[in-house]
Amino acid sequence: MILGIDPGRRRVGVAAADDETRFARPVEVIDTAAIDPVDRIADLVKELGARAVVVGLPVGLSGTEGAAASEQREFMDRLRSSLSVDVIAYDERLTSVVAERALRAGGVKGRKLKGLSDAVAAQVLLQDYLDSTAGPG
Repeated sequence: MILGIDPGRRRVGVAAADDETRFARPVEVIDTAAIDPVDRIADLVKELGARAVVVGLPVGLSGTEGAAASEQREFMDRLRSSLSVDVIAYDERLTSVVAERALRAGGVKGRKLKGLSDAVAAQVLLQDYLDSTAGPG
């Protein structure tokens, strides 16, 4: 099992994929005002038996990292110190845009869109990571 994380200040999206199917699915959205996302992710790693956590790193369209990337690197450092599994940074460029477009196309609107988009962005991120690391088929 691999977890995908789309971190944000208010919400953190979580997705998971098993090693056999390599198909990512949304798991949940963590409300950072209600719970420390590092603690919840640590719980999920244990509950789901994850062997790795892929964390979205916001990279600009030009390929450069800005202030948000620095915050995410600090978040990843916290994860690394709390988890005994690999924590992998992965370019999350446009994952939120793809997630919101897919949800809108499916008829999701308003508050429900905001709530689901973070988990679906984590799914998009994780699926992209899995597809990029797939061996020759």
